[in-house]
Amino acid sequence: MGSETAQEFYGRWASLYDLIARRTPGIPRLRRRAAAACRLDRGDTVVEMGCGTGANLPYLRERVGPEGTVIGVDFTRPVLDRAREHTAEYDNVHVVRGDATRPPIGRANADGPTVDGSVDAILATFVVGMLADPAGAVDDWCDLVGPGGRVVLANAASSDAWYAPPVNAAFRAIVVLSTPPTTKLRYEDDPHRRLDAKVDAAHARLRDRSAAIADETHVFGVVRLTGGRIE
Repeated sequence: MGSETAQEFYGRWASLYDLIARRTPGIPRLRRRAAAACRLDRGDTVVEMGCGTGANLPYLRERVGPEGTVIGVDFTRPVLDRAREHTAEYDNVHVVRGDATRPPIGRANADGPTVDGSVDAILATFVVGMLADPAGAVDDWCDLVGPGGRVVLANAASSDAWYAPPVNAAFRAIVVLSTPPTTKLRYEDDPHRRLDAKVDAAHARLRDRSAAIADETHVFGVVRLTGGRIE
């Protein structure tokens, strides 16, 4: 999922990212809504692809209860260290190092437990924009949960709201600053347009594969949330 450059970038900014992920106004509410869209029952198994510093994991644990299982997957060790700190009190929340496009599910994994049983739901927030083939990753996630399973995506993209111009200007600046390497002043293609295309492709593929249970926008229209029950 990520090159060494990306790992170094997100590892270096793990503390700041953790603060933003937990304290940005409106984001905790969004995370709770994303967990709800997974339609989890107590005892379910849910996997978060690209769990980052673990901001979503407590919300998922609330849904599955102490008898369920929550697995967070990410590829950057400093970020995972933060996630482990935040979830240390839960014995049924596990954080493992792995690639969201090749998740350590159903096979041996040195960094954490192996999930041999079925996965009831997959959540991926602010992840697909970092993938080379986001639609293909969504297909793999849908296949992993199988018919009746749920997949939920939440991602930032340009707003279509009537007040979009100033919002999108701020969004473009954030995308450039958060795209490694940040020292570049010019890109062959605009990072925000590339991100928009990836988010559009991932969410469209999920809608094609599922009966939609949620299709919403949040945070001034910048964040898109799509949840589906796989057919």
